Amino acid sequence: MSVKRALISGAVFLIGAALVYFATGLSNAGGVVLKPNDASVVSHGAEVYEQNCASCHGSNLEGEEGWQGLDEDGRLRAPPHDATGHTWHHDGELLFRLTKYGPAEVIGDPSYATNMPAYEGILSDDEIIAVLSYIKSTWPPHIRARHDEMEERR
Repeated sequence: MSVKRALISGAVFLIGAALVYFATGLSNAGGVVLKPNDASVVSHGAEVYEQNCASCHGSNLEGEEGWQGLDEDGRLRAPPHDATGHTWHHDGELLFRLTKYGPAEVIGDPSYATNMPAYEGILSDDEIIAVLSYIKSTWPPHIRARHDEMEERR
């Protein structure tokens, strides 16, 4: 797979996610509130992350090596959830939906090539929020502040 194809695939995903976001009127008013300052939630989220997410996204949230490209099967690799990735570019509601329903469902394309499963029926809503809260708790203060500002605008 070429770098050009990987970049195009990534752009298509981001555009699709943005279209779904705006078309469905998703906003932070949907009820998803991350709790990166709640030690109990963050601790639980770290445990759930390690059991369900770390095998692909890395124990240190570093993502798969070469995450900006496609794997040998033409699927997007697992991105990092640390400050080097793009997780913090998306609000909590979209992150929640991507985790619960999977990217293919959220962007409305069942053929979307990703190994990211839907966690509906596997993780509870509270567990998903705990994982996302844990992830956010690891970001540097300036990135958390930018994410907070984005959440307030939604």
